[in-house]
Amino acid sequence: MTLRVQQLNKHYGTTPVFANVSLDVAPGEFVAIVGESGVGKSTLLNCMAGLDSLDRGTVHLLGQDLGLLGEDARALLRRRAVGFVFQAFHVLPHLDVAQNVALPLLLLGTPDPARVQAMLDAVGLGELGSRLPQQLSGGQLQRVAIARALVHRPSLLLADEPTGNLDPTTAARVMDALIAQTRQHGASMVLVTHSAAATAHADRVLHLRADGIHASA
Repeated sequence: MTLRVQQLNKHYGTTPVFANVSLDVAPGEFVAIVGESGVGKSTLLNCMAGLDSLDRGTVHLLGQDLGLLGEDARALLRRRAVGFVFQAFHVLPHLDVAQNVALPLLLLGTPDPARVQAMLDAVGLGELGSRLPQQLSGGQLQRVAIARALVHRPSLLLADEPTGNLDPTTAARVMDALIAQTRQHGASMVLVTHSAAATAHADRVLHLRADGIHASA
C-alpha cells in the first residue's frame, strides 16, 4: 500500500478540523477528495506528507509510520517519495523553467538534464525550458509544477486544487497532463478539488466531512 491513513484526527488549538479519517491508497491509484471549503482538505494532504502534526491516528507512507520518524527523516522520505502540485504553482521566479523542474533531482543529488527535458516535452513545454516563470501563462506555470512534481518519479503525488486558478479549457489541458504523467510513471495520486471535471477521472471519489471520510455517492 502506498499510503494508509488510520483514525486521523486534527485540531487547531481547541477547534476541531476533522476526526476519524481512514483511507488506503493503492499503488497507481487515483483518489479524489472533495468537501466543503474549510473542512480541512489541504490540512489532510499536509498530514499525509508529514508536514503537519497529528493529534491522533497514524499515517503510513510506503510502510513507514510518519509519526515515528523525526523531522529530518520525514523530510528525506518526502524528498524521495512525494511530489506536490499546488493551486498557486509555487515555482521560483528567479529560476528558468528547466531549473525549476530540475530542483527535485538536484536535492536528491541525481541531476539529469535529459530527464528534465523529457518531462518538459511530456507536458508540452519542451521549447520553453529557458523562459522565466513571469513569461508564462497560468496553464503553462501549472504544467511546470506538474513536471517538477513528477521528474523524480515519486510513489505518491499530492495535488491541492491544481486547476482552481485556471479557466475551464486550460484546466482540462492541465488535468490531462497531470493524469497522463501520473499513469505513465505508476504514481499514486491524491487530489483535493471542487472540480467535477477533475473527479470524473478518479478511480475513487471520497467526501471529507468533519466526522470522517466517506465514499462519494
